Amino acid sequence: MLRIFRLMLLTLILMMVALVSALITMRFAIHGREVEIPKVVGMTTAAAREQMGSHGLRLTVEDRFYSNEVPEGRIVSQVPQPGTRVRRGWEVRVAESLGPQRVMVPDVIGQSERAAEINLQRRGLDVGTVAEGQIPGFPADQIISQSPPPNAPTASPKVSLLINSEDGSESYVMPDFTGKRLGDAARAIEQAGLHLASPPLPQNGALTPEAAAREAELASAVIVRQSPAAGQRVTADTAIRFEVMKESQPAAAPQPTPQPAAAPPPSR
Repeated sequence: MLRIFRLMLLTLILMMVALVSALITMRFAIHGREVEIPKVVGMTTAAAREQMGSHGLRLTVEDRFYSNEVPEGRIVSQVPQPGTRVRRGWEVRVAESLGPQRVMVPDVIGQSERAAEINLQRRGLDVGTVAEGQIPGFPADQIISQSPPPNAPTASPKVSLLINSEDGSESYVMPDFTGKRLGDAARAIEQAGLHLASPPLPQNGALTPEAAAREAELASAVIVRQSPAAGQRVTADTAIRFEVMKESQPAAAPQPTPQPAAAPPPSR
C-alpha cells in the first residue's frame, strides 16, 4: 500500500514538473517574438529604417514637418514610443523633418481647387484637408477659406482648404483610423451616415458559431491602412476600405476590410 502511495506521489510530481516546463516554454515562445522599439528620433530616415529592420520592425514615414531644431531628413517623432514592447513585424510610424521653413503660405482664396493645388506645389507645399461648404454669393468650386491663412508661417507643409459647394451636399473630413479596432471604426462610420466598401457582418443576420467567432476576431483586429487617407474629403457615396492585422499574428498580412473609428465631424 505504501509503495502504491509513493508511486502515485511520484507520478503527481512528474506531472507538475511537466506542466511547469510547458508553461515556461510557452512563455519563452510568446515573449521570444516580442522586441523593444529602439529610439530613432534624430536619425536619418535611412538609418532609422535599418535600425528598425534589425529588430524585425517596419518603419513608415507618416508625415513631414518643418523644424528649426531637427535637420532636414531626420526623424522628428515616432509612434509607438521607444522602449515599448511589440511583436516582430510591427509598424512604427515616424515624422520626418523638412528643416527650417523657407516659404510663406500663399493666398489661394478665390482660386479653384486645381489652381490652388498648383500654387501650393510650386512653393513646396501640399494640399491637406479639403472640405466643402455652401455660402450664398460665392461662385461654386472656389476656395473660400484656408488654414493656415495667407502669409502665415506653418509647422506643416500642408494647407487645408474649404471649397464652396455647388449643390450643398454634405461632406466629411476622413479621420485617421490607423491603430484603432476594426469593430469600433465600423460602428463610427455607420453612425456618421457613411458606407463601407463591404459590410463587416452578413446581411441575412444568421451566423453559424464558426462565422460568429471569425467576425468577433475580425472586429478586434487593428487597422493598419485606410482608403481614403486621413484628411481627405468623403461623402455618403464614398466607399471606405480598411486593411487590418490581427494582434495574435506577429507579422500577418493585412486583410482588406472597411471600418470607422470615430464619427468624422461634418466639415461644412
